[in-house]
Amino acid sequence: MSIAALLFIGFSLGAALLLLVGNILQAREPTRFTSKLAGFLLIAGLAGIQSLHLGYLLNRYDQVHSALYLFLLYGIAPSFYFYSRQLLRAESSYSRRDILHVLPFALCLILPYRLALPGAFFLGGGYLLWLAKTVYALRGQRQRFHWELLALGVLFAIAVAVLVLGFIWPLLDETDFIGAYSILIGMAFFAVALTLLRFPGIAADVSEAVQATYAESTLKNIDKPAVLAKLDALMTQDKLYALETLNLGLLAEQLELSQHQLSELINTEFQQGFSRYIREQRISAAKKLLLAEPNASVLSIGLTVGFSTQSNFYAAFRDIVGVAPGQYRKTHAG
Repeated sequence: MSIAALLFIGFSLGAALLLLVGNILQAREPTRFTSKLAGFLLIAGLAGIQSLHLGYLLNRYDQVHSALYLFLLYGIAPSFYFYSRQLLRAESSYSRRDILHVLPFALCLILPYRLALPGAFFLGGGYLLWLAKTVYALRGQRQRFHWELLALGVLFAIAVAVLVLGFIWPLLDETDFIGAYSILIGMAFFAVALTLLRFPGIAADVSEAVQATYAESTLKNIDKPAVLAKLDALMTQDKLYALETLNLGLLAEQLELSQHQLSELINTEFQQGFSRYIREQRISAAKKLLLAEPNASVLSIGLTVGFSTQSNFYAAFRDIVGVAPGQYRKTHAG
């Protein structure tokens, strides 16, 4: 187990660095400073725990029994809560009660190690119940997600496994506990990295699903057939999807709607969010160009239909079509 644990620790540290300097904390969508800070602390905390595991497994230093280790453990669940709260809840304002999330940190300084360690996992169980309840509230939007749900299910299963590991800790040899915990953290990093590569727009899709779940209807006085006809004309005739800087506000302005109205319209009529709707419009156009212009490079076609980078084009194409653009062209060539 030690070799596997060391491999997962190495992967975790590398993935943490990429996530911290990558787009996960620098999304184009406006994000609260509190959420960004919580995301940073979450990734840094997990990387810190893995670093302490590394020293322990290599017999270089033992900080697993230190106050620092407990502090990092107690910081994971609250950090995840504040990072995901804006994404999973339509109303994300804060109140004085939120200071209660800081109180458990005092426990890790007061309780003896034998009680403080399982206490951290017990605390995590409470946040896991909140996550399950919050995600369950979005069940009405499940038709909008396919393989994304499987990816999220894997992350949830890993979280449950970590919780179980914390409760059976007294029954395990300490080295086995550290090794198993390191592997589970590494698996979580791997699942997150794979999910972001496979579904680059998942954060935007989930956020739009949340808005659709909690928002009241804003389309009562809107002539939906006329707006839908105009939307179709903007996509098929004007090819507005090819505009790289196209966003919800710009398209709403073209349709003389508010952003909330357009978001609800796309959600109710197409059972998907704005981001996925535009990706599907671009991929539909790309499929036609791949066959109509066999000498054009895949990259040029991706840029033509509105994607900013080759990686975004490939990821979106695989997500929607199931194969890479080049393979699609080869399979469907006349």
